[in-house]
Parts: sequence; structure tokens; C-alpha cells
Amino acid sequence: MANVVESIPGVPELWEKTKGDPRVCVALMDGPIVMSHPAFDGSRLVQVENTWHGGPQEAEEFCRHHATHIGSIIFGQHKGPVKGLAPQCRGLSVPVAFDEATLLSPLDLVRGIDVALDAGANIIHVATCMPNQSGRADPLLERAIKRCTESNVLVVAPGGNDNGECWCFPAVLPGVLAVGALNEEGVPFKFNNRGGRYELQCVLAPGENILGALWSGGTELQKGTSCAAPIVSGIAALLMSRQLQEDGEIDAAAIRDAILRSATPCAPDEIDDERPGLAGKLNLPGAERILFGPSSGQGNRSSQRADGETAMAAASIVESAAPPLVGGLVFVIGNLGYDFGTEARRDTYLQRMPAVDAGGGILVPPNPYDQVQMARYLETDPTETDSLIWTLNLELTPIYAIVPRSVFARDVYQRLVQVLASQVEAPTDDSFVERLSLPGYMTDEKVQLYSGQVLPVIEVRNVRALYSWNVNVLTRNALQALRARNPLVNAEAVERSLHSFLDRVYFDLRNLGFASPDRALNYAATNAFQAADVFADAVAAGMELDDIAVEKSPFCRLHSNCWDVRLKFFDPENTHRARRVYRYTIDVSDVTPVTLGATRSWPTST
Repeated sequence: MANVVESIPGVPELWEKTKGDPRVCVALMDGPIVMSHPAFDGSRLVQVENTWHGGPQEAEEFCRHHATHIGSIIFGQHKGPVKGLAPQCRGLSVPVAFDEATLLSPLDLVRGIDVALDAGANIIHVATCMPNQSGRADPLLERAIKRCTESNVLVVAPGGNDNGECWCFPAVLPGVLAVGALNEEGVPFKFNNRGGRYELQCVLAPGENILGALWSGGTELQKGTSCAAPIVSGIAALLMSRQLQEDGEIDAAAIRDAILRSATPCAPDEIDDERPGLAGKLNLPGAERILFGPSSGQGNRSSQRADGETAMAAASIVESAAPPLVGGLVFVIGNLGYDFGTEARRDTYLQRMPAVDAGGGILVPPNPYDQVQMARYLETDPTETDSLIWTLNLELTPIYAIVPRSVFARDVYQRLVQVLASQVEAPTDDSFVERLSLPGYMTDEKVQLYSGQVLPVIEVRNVRALYSWNVNVLTRNALQALRARNPLVNAEAVERSLHSFLDRVYFDLRNLGFASPDRALNYAATNAFQAADVFADAVAAGMELDDIAVEKSPFCRLHSNCWDVRLKFFDPENTHRARRVYRYTIDVSDVTPVTLGATRSWPTST
């Protein structure tokens, strides 16, 4: 069968320069790939074991089918049945789709993105398309995509085949490179989604009769935006490989910009209400000229070594390896919850819990879902604590199951019961708990809740860094410590700014606590005493918080993993005044993060 990829203008010429650099990592968010297919023989593609849902054997056929086909378009080896676009780049398959429910789960996709970022992916290809008519994405997904763009990672996603009846996430989120499909004549398909951000960030690529690996063996031709998108991801991987050849550095934003700016507008007779022009058609030679100059592809520059030589040199620097999910560290902030898993388990509590006095000596049956009743019951009978499924929730959404282990398991269970009891206190009470920080280790275990939701299990081995607090008491204690050092501090202004910082972390920047920068950010929000010093200094200078970011720290100890939490302040009364940046370094190489050194500060014009 003919391979459309080989006939794309500019691809054969680009292959002469590079078939991919192993230092470039493309992560694929899809179903599980059938790795034994001959198309992947000799590739640098590895597959992460999904620790929160299952493996290939648990996936429905269409998920394995889709992922294997899409993966071969990018990583297929040229000696095999499918010539992939970037066969010598590293590949990371992160299965996030096992059935229709997981295919459309923003939470599962965010977990996969966190894994890819922690593994050092340069391109994240999201093969799933989540239809949405409201135009509003899950805040966790928005935050994950924003973190990708801030981390110099290109996100590519299919625009969707819904005939323009809805939008698709993450394709329409800011910073994503969305991809629509062209038929064999180079005309946009009518089924392309359109409108809104599609017109700004959706490039059209060949999407009909695209050759790929068939999960059960052999090859087949497919069509759709899902087939067009991996063509753009593969080409982006080749362009990143060329950036390494030319400059030694990857610039994901520049590649996205070049692909969109060079896109060829559709002809007038190719555009109507059912066939939108979107951002234009893929123009690889034009993108190369923008990135590497008008002489790109001409001459034999010394930096353009033979493809095999480049690959061998790069391979000596980095080899593909799956990130260590099992045993990976988690430090997450949320609320405590519990679940029974089954009706039978719930009924055991219903039968064992004491009746409740409704007043006037009238006793009514207990309610196991009432946190007040459950907390009182567990305090009187601690042996029942390990029969519950304890969960860490982001607001009302459970994201992890908590399993205390080791010799300190009983201490951890006792702390969980205390937190549960404190969560139902009056908000004005000093003992009221709003937030819990959970330090733990990712396991390969999974737990199914009564609702059917499947959660990964986090193992908690002791109570270190298992903090609980409410914002009012936390800030009050921080201010008391601050006043002891500086009696003239403007406590009211510092408290207001500190509240703003914590609320932004808890709500706008909430995350799953798996990726290294997220663990650093979460720990910063538990260490309010250090933050109070920063805000006191900024408030004294008449400044207010503008931006929160986390960046890899240039200063670190041997065998550590250090990140800088950066707080940027501005003067609301004088926009011409230089802004001020404060940084403090957090080492997240241990399950309990720790701050390093003193806070650094300097003015900046940006």
C-alpha cells in the first residue's frame, strides 16, 4: 500500500538531513500500543505501564487499534512495513484510553501529561478528542496544557471530526497546535471542526488513506483528523532534531509559530461553511525557511551530519527509558474523603455503627455517609479505619486512594481520622481543617470506588509532611512569627496577599502533585512562614502579587531535584515601576520536600 507520508512536500528532503534525534522525545497519549508489531522493531519507543487503570489486556479493541496505528505514523521504522516520520526520535507511549470512559476523562489525560512532563517529553501528542459545546475545559486540563507551554513542550492534538458541531479539547486550548484533515485531493474534509480558536491554531494536513500498523498484524489505511495529527507531530519532531543540529537547543514555540505562519491558505473554491480554511495547509518547506533561513535544504553545512552519525552521537547522550511510575513520589494538596467500594462493605458499617439520637430519646439508623457520624465511630473503634477506602479529593473529585503502610500505618490512620473529624468542624473554629497535604509513593495498585471510578493507590509510610490546616490559622500563625521579627510589619496587607497566594495555588493552580514542579509548588503553599517573609517585603515596597511560576533551579545539590518557586510582584499605583521577583528553591527528591537556602530577590523589567 502507498504511503501518503512519503509524498508530503519537503518530507523526503528533510529525511536526508535527519530521521530524528534520540534527544527529542515524543510522548503519545492514546490507548496501549501493541509493541510487538514489526513496525516498531528497532524503535526507541517504550510504553509506560498505566498504574491507575490497567494494561493492554484490559483495553478495548478500538483503543489498541487506534494507538498502534497512530504510533506507527510517528515511530514506524523505515526497514519495516510502515515508514514513520521520526523513526529515530525517542518515543514514550502513555496509555490513557482503555474504553469510552477513560477516552473522555480529563483527569486521566492530566495524569498522562504529568508522566510525560516528568519523563522529559519535548512533544506531547494527545490523540484523544473530548467534544464540548460549552467551550470550557476542566481547570486541571487547562493548567496541564499551560504547564506544557511554559516548559517548552509542544502539544499537538487532532481538531476532531464532529462537522463543526462542537469544540474538542485539548485542541482548542491556548498554546496547542490543532490539526485538521485534508482529503487525497488536498481539500479540507467537511467533517473538520471549525470556528473560534481553530481558525488561529489549526493547521490542515493529509488525513485520508494514511498507512499505519494494524494492531492484530499487517497494515491498513485510515482517515480523519486523528491520522493527520501524528503527521504534524512527526514533522515537529524532525524540526526539533534540526534545531539541535543547528543551534543545540529546542524551541517548541518557534516550531509551532513557524508551522502556523507558513501554512498555505486554502483556495477560495475549497472554503465554504462546511469546509473551513482554518489556519491553512501544512507547508513544511515554508516552516523550514522560517526556522532555518532561506538557504535551508541547500548545501552541506558541517552541522548537518549524516543521519546515522547524528543518531549514534545522540544515542550516546540519552537512551529511551520508561519513567519510574511505581515508587514515584507524590506530594498533593486536597481534601480527605472516603468510600466503601461496594454495597456490602457500606452495609457492614451501617450495621456496626451505633444508632443516632434524633432528640427526645428517639433513635434513628446511622448514616455511613455522614462524616460526623463516621468520624465519631472511627474514634471509638480504630480497627475499622483500614476497611474504608480513604481518598484524597480535589474539591469533590477523588484523585487518589490512600493506603497507609509500614510500622507507622496505625499512626497514619489515626491522623486521617483526626483530619476527617476536623473537616466537619465549624469554619470559624480553630480546629477546622480546610486542606490536607499528602506525601506518598505511587504504587501499581488500583481501587474501584462505588461509583465505578478507578483510582491509583498512593502508599503513605509515616506522618511526616502529612499536614492539615485552615488558611485563617495558617496565616495568623505565620504573621505572629513575622511580628516577632518585625513589629512594624503591615499585618493586614500581608495577610491579604498571603491569602491571595494560597487561594491561587489551591484553586487556579491545583494539580495532581506527581510532576516535580507541582510537588514544589504544593510544598510552597504549605510553608506559609517562608512565603510570609516574601509578602512582608513586597508589601512594604507597595507591591502586590502578579504571577506564580515554577522553574528548574540552576542551583542544586548532588543527586537532588531542585525547583525554584518564582513570585512576581508589581506596583498597582505605578505601572512603569520595575517589577520584583522573589525566588526560593525547593528540593523534591525526597517524599518530604525541603527548602534550600535563603530567598533571592531582584527587580525585573518583564
